[in-house]
Amino acid sequence: MTKPRVMELLLVTTVPTMVLAHGGLPNLPLIVATLIGGAASSGSASAFNMYLDRDMDARMRRTSGRPLVTGEVTPRSGLIFAWLLAISSTVWFWCLVNYLAAALSVCAILWYVVVYTILLKRRTEQNIVWGGIAGCFPVVIGWASETGTVSWPAVILFLVIFFWTPAHYWPLSVKYGEDYRCVSVPMLGAIHGIEHVAKRVIAYAVVTAMTSILLIPVAGMSWTYAMVAVVGGAWFVWEALRLQAAARRAEAAARPMRMFVVSNAYLALLFAAVAIDTLVKYRLR
Repeated sequence: MTKPRVMELLLVTTVPTMVLAHGGLPNLPLIVATLIGGAASSGSASAFNMYLDRDMDARMRRTSGRPLVTGEVTPRSGLIFAWLLAISSTVWFWCLVNYLAAALSVCAILWYVVVYTILLKRRTEQNIVWGGIAGCFPVVIGWASETGTVSWPAVILFLVIFFWTPAHYWPLSVKYGEDYRCVSVPMLGAIHGIEHVAKRVIAYAVVTAMTSILLIPVAGMSWTYAMVAVVGGAWFVWEALRLQAAARRAEAAARPMRMFVVSNAYLALLFAAVAIDTLVKYRLR
């Protein structure tokens, strides 16, 4: 119920952000406390999402094996579990990290559950654009855990993930378009053809790459990060252009999941570069 694979974003983005905020390797107990709290917070949001979406999950092939659909977990137990994780993650952050991290964790849960799941998901093709803000919170939580504030570098990393999310998820929505159509969820890939999706992916990939470069002057990043941001961003955009070109030739030739995989690799490389660049500068002091 906690969607462990969704938590990968937490691990990929939180620790490098903490390294950047600290200007070196942060205190290990603080990293562990932040990751545990973040995992519980993310798991809570996912559990609430499964509880609220259990009606359509039962009708979608991709989600038909979820525990609330199969009966392994009752709706009441699932809801209690979600609340327990939400409360425990908030208390955990408040007691072991700081109040700002706790407040941001609560905001992340509310955004995913209320804004995305309840208000947007079943109503608009913009659902993943604005709902995806929930996935941006790990970086500001990581920064707040280390500094007790939210500064401009954290805001830029927040925006990188904000613009990256649609370019990452829309290709996946093409693959599962039939599932979304059968439950009347207006994911972009379910209501538009692959060529239209590709155009939108290109736009968001370009803005993501440009936003990542802003971190260089704002956070004083060196050539290590700059090289990954420029080359990786160019790769990200190039793959989006390839998706569009393939879609123009024939929709059957397009490979949206290639773009999905590339987007994951790009984000992982970018945040790895944030950590490596910071640690190298720290060692050279």
